[in-house]
Amino acid sequence: MDAAADPELLKMSVFADRSGVPIPTIKHYLRERLLPEPVRTSRNMAYYDAALIPRVKAIKRLQTTLHLPLHVIRQVLDRVENEVMPGDVALEATIARVLGELAPRETLTRKQLADAGVHDDELTLFRALGIISKPEHDAGVERYVGDDVTLLRLLGQARRAGLSAKMLPPEILRDYVAAIGNLVKVELQMFRAGVIPVAGNDLATLGEIATTLSERLVVLLRRKLLLPTLRALADEASPKAPTTTTHD
Repeated sequence: MDAAADPELLKMSVFADRSGVPIPTIKHYLRERLLPEPVRTSRNMAYYDAALIPRVKAIKRLQTTLHLPLHVIRQVLDRVENEVMPGDVALEATIARVLGELAPRETLTRKQLADAGVHDDELTLFRALGIISKPEHDAGVERYVGDDVTLLRLLGQARRAGLSAKMLPPEILRDYVAAIGNLVKVELQMFRAGVIPVAGNDLATLGEIATTLSERLVVLLRRKLLLPTLRALADEASPKAPTTTTHD
């Protein structure tokens, strides 16, 4: 075998130094199966392929800039050829494909959605808001898959339960999308400004924790804020008693 084709093997300390990622973080990547096992020459001695350094840098970039969970990053990078990160457009397409594959694979046809109470004008609105994707077509049949099905099925369930379009107009989702879009922006800004600069060797672990925490906080804070908000709205709707002035 040509010696030039042999991999360059590095000790952990050298591998970490050249990749710019601390040793504990690399060990975490190994536990999460983002990196292959090193070449072990003894129980306490292992060597790492220098060709994996671009992958380590890419993992860190995807986690710190896009706040992606590690299991998503693993599948994104598994689709990258020769460990060379594609341009932004191609990378975005790869991430979107991975997220789509991780979503539930339930499929509904356009007819099934219509039977469930989802109307054409609602589908048009949802596509305009960017919350459902263009449908797939199979033998001329329009099909919706993954999270799109979950969202559309939820609307259909609301309709069948008696929440008509007059009671719950689909246009209300504009406010939801705007509010959640702002929430996602705040989360990313907080992660970049608050977690990344001080996380140090614990960035990989803390990134995963921050993602889970943000999802749970949304549910908890909504529950906590519901009653005070209802009281405030009731106070706004209540007629105010006229003020009287007294004259001496």
